[in-house]
Amino acid sequence: MDRFLTAADVALRTLFAKPHANRACPTLPDQTTVLNAADKTHAAALMRVNHVGEVCAQALYTAQALATNNPDLRAHFTQACIEETNHLAWTEQRLQELGSRKSLLNPLWYAGAFGLGLISGKLGDPISLGFVVETEKQVGAHLQSHLNTDAQGLPEDDHASRAIVAQMFDDEMRHANEAQAAGATELPQVVKGMMRVAAKVMTTVAQRV
Repeated sequence: MDRFLTAADVALRTLFAKPHANRACPTLPDQTTVLNAADKTHAAALMRVNHVGEVCAQALYTAQALATNNPDLRAHFTQACIEETNHLAWTEQRLQELGSRKSLLNPLWYAGAFGLGLISGKLGDPISLGFVVETEKQVGAHLQSHLNTDAQGLPEDDHASRAIVAQMFDDEMRHANEAQAAGATELPQVVKGMMRVAAKVMTTVAQRV
């Protein structure tokens, strides 16, 4: 019962409460961010997508912690969830600074990610960890695209957003490596492909809604 109450508490906090980071928001103190209206709109759309990714991370790790019967692995997922809360807080703060809002579909994104996490957890710990590895790798590739200097990336002068995304990238890759070391199994290519399609749908919609 305690585990179910904890899962419910995380869901409510993620969706309806202001997240609090236990690490300072990354900054580039020697770089000043000055953006025009178009760049602000573009940056906000990308950071909204990144915020949705952190909403999904909360759901995924919480569901996997609920599903596993391994106390050490449950502690691993719980710690990862706590670390992802920093990302959630940073992206929400940046959205506010850009004068924008969170995705209106966050409850839907959360429910979907929670369901996937629960299913992967019930398939066994190695598969659950494999799901983490692939998720974090795909998230890492997505974050890296935001750090590119092409039209699809964050504005070059948006040093504030870029500092946050760079730290998020480092953390996500570490989570992938930790899950791999904990005994993750390789997911089938068809599953990886389906995850990429689902992620593409989410990122496309979240930029606008």
